[in-house]
Amino acid sequence: VTLSEGARAGTGRELGMLDSLLSLGGLVLLRDSVEWEGRSLLKALVKKSALCGEQVHILGCEVSEEEFREGFDSNINNRLVYHDFFRDPLNWSKTEEALPGGPLGALRAICKRTDPGPVTIALDSLSWLLLHLPCTTLCQALHAVSHQDSCPGDSSPVGKVSVLGLLHEELHGPGPVGALSSLAQTEVTLGGTKGQASAHILCRRPRQRPTDQTQWFSILPDFSLDLQEGPSVESQPCSDPHIPPVDPTTHLTFNLHLSKKEREARDSLILPFQFSSEKQQALLRPRPGQATSHIFYEPDAYDDLDQEDPDDDLDI
Repeated sequence: VTLSEGARAGTGRELGMLDSLLSLGGLVLLRDSVEWEGRSLLKALVKKSALCGEQVHILGCEVSEEEFREGFDSNINNRLVYHDFFRDPLNWSKTEEALPGGPLGALRAICKRTDPGPVTIALDSLSWLLLHLPCTTLCQALHAVSHQDSCPGDSSPVGKVSVLGLLHEELHGPGPVGALSSLAQTEVTLGGTKGQASAHILCRRPRQRPTDQTQWFSILPDFSLDLQEGPSVESQPCSDPHIPPVDPTTHLTFNLHLSKKEREARDSLILPFQFSSEKQQALLRPRPGQATSHIFYEPDAYDDLDQEDPDDDLDI
């Protein structure tokens, strides 16, 4: 298949954005909202990891396995290891295929794997886990998986671990959101305007200053990214020239401006702490015939005039 130059450039930009999200490893936090959903971007990242030959584990808690796999071709679906916690999250049916310990048990089992290759773990979603687990327990488990080259007690080396966590930010307070944000190496906040989605990407690299950028994109039906230019200035809403502008100073109880007469009166006013040259001469050089004053001081018996021992009156 021969791609045109524009198509190759678009594909390169798409891979550049996806690579920037997955290159650091660790926790990639996808913060979405009701208006701008993030599951499509999560699936795009899962597809990119699967095409790179990585082991991809899905911890599905919020939607069914069929709904999550929808839109992937058979090649991608065959590479995904799906851990279904949506159908029976509390293991009431006591099936043998259920992992002990629930989603955190699955995380620990992935951590104890023997394959040294890179692995991607997609959590769909962190919001569901926060509603069923203490925040501290979840943060400790994420730190153990994404910040260690090997698990405690396991001497086998492991490759790069990327944890993709989808977080519905509006469901949680600032405490849990801040705790997960502090653990993330890459933080993606979804937004947009006029129906065009954007991703604000904050990357924290070790021993380097954090970097941030904003990407405008759309997600195709096969969960490929189509990077786009941001909205132009001409597309922003502009004011109607037929509607006169509203003066915000019309109904104030005080004046913001002075008239010409008020400005002249202000400039001619001499403040009491300002000394003109005439006033200084009048104070320093009294005019002839002007009464002068003198101070007469007669020492008292208890006045201490001895500078060598000023404390002799204390009877020490």
